[in-house]
Amino acid sequence: MNLKNLHSVYFLGIGGIGMSAIARWFNHIGVPVWGYDKTPSPLTQSLEEEGMVITYTDKVGELPTAFLESTENRLVIWTPAIPKDCVLKNHLVEKGYLLKKRSEVLGMITRDMYSVAVAGTHGKTTTSSMVAHLLKHAGKNIAAFLGGLTQNYQSNLILHDEGSEEQPIVVVEADEFDRSFLHLHPNISILTSADPDHLDIYGDGSQVMNGFRSFLALTAADGKVIGQYRALEKLGTLPEISSEIIPYGINSQGICAVNIVAGILGFSFDYVDKDGEISGLYLPMPGFHNIENSLAAIAVARHFGASDEQLKAGLASYKGVKRRFELVYQDEERVFIDDYAHHPEEIRAFLGSVRAIYPSRKLTAVFQPHLFTRTRDFAEGFSESLSLADEVILLDIYPAREMPIPGVTSSMLLPAIHSTEKSLKSKEELIPYLQESKPEVLVTIGAGDIDRLVKPIHNWLSDGTR
Repeated sequence: MNLKNLHSVYFLGIGGIGMSAIARWFNHIGVPVWGYDKTPSPLTQSLEEEGMVITYTDKVGELPTAFLESTENRLVIWTPAIPKDCVLKNHLVEKGYLLKKRSEVLGMITRDMYSVAVAGTHGKTTTSSMVAHLLKHAGKNIAAFLGGLTQNYQSNLILHDEGSEEQPIVVVEADEFDRSFLHLHPNISILTSADPDHLDIYGDGSQVMNGFRSFLALTAADGKVIGQYRALEKLGTLPEISSEIIPYGINSQGICAVNIVAGILGFSFDYVDKDGEISGLYLPMPGFHNIENSLAAIAVARHFGASDEQLKAGLASYKGVKRRFELVYQDEERVFIDDYAHHPEEIRAFLGSVRAIYPSRKLTAVFQPHLFTRTRDFAEGFSESLSLADEVILLDIYPAREMPIPGVTSSMLLPAIHSTEKSLKSKEELIPYLQESKPEVLVTIGAGDIDRLVKPIHNWLSDGTR
């Protein structure tokens, strides 16, 4: 199928970060886009403002007449987050429309383009956005499909320049969920981390590692695998990979960072690889893990010819990704940071970084677990990592695509949390409690709809009545 010959596209779950990036791409090339999502959000509002038509009602009557006129040159793109009993999806299947998962379509878009694919249990959104920003800042022609909204571009899609004669470099976030990344065709692969996750899909941790091995094996023979050295060690020997394998990390024997100096809001450091050194880099983001993310991004940008000065300026101007260590509010008395972390290792890295920045202040963490299966499978790890906070407030589990599992609730995490203060709260109870307790350093954590609380909390902190 030639995607550019499509009459129209219908998205089931258009409000997802990954789905919306592809929707924006089709809209950009002139293909009419319609879609469905369960609830409105700031992201779906943005898509509607860009000209896409979205419904929030799961009824056949909501399908556009123009889309229903024929099945020819129509494409339905769906996400596994859509439940099996979705009326719209089942109707479109019955009528014979071509349905493709988001990952399949991303593979189709990138098949004939030079692609950089970023995989990993954690860090892939930040790293892929860093790669895209450094290349764009260096004047390279790129198209980036990202898993988060970049602060530099206020979008999850960074488009290549119109009229450029250069073939665009495509940067994609390679999602391991549902083995989606196995549809991609990378010339350069980045592996940021490799920890068990999505055990509802893979079954156990060894199968997760097999998934990452299979992804890396897709890398072009004349390409590169750039892997965080501890992640590569977890995968073991990789005889099936014929491309060059380059380890990176702060303490790596391959690409590494030296002369690291930590500041309150960022780091200065020097980059070192086999070809030389770039001194005097500055990353305006906290967290040692973000230095490692930047090492991989710099390596890719160097591969495409970015100069040392371009890399210095590009890294210093990088503003991060929304909901990745996002400093939402700060004054002399209060700090509020929001983060997307939803795996124990991500929470450990995030809270450890916050603690390092504000060592003498009380740290209050509000966490919304994401998925019943993940909460069940990693309960011990969640309790351990959350214990880095002085106070932990747990919200109810965000179910996403899942039905409840008997006995699996947020309360199962409480006994093993060692923080001095710990409690369960509803979303409705949270802000009144915060107004009373007046936290010094407040963080909200999770991949569900906890982001809907960010603006109300910000408004409370900034309205002068706290």
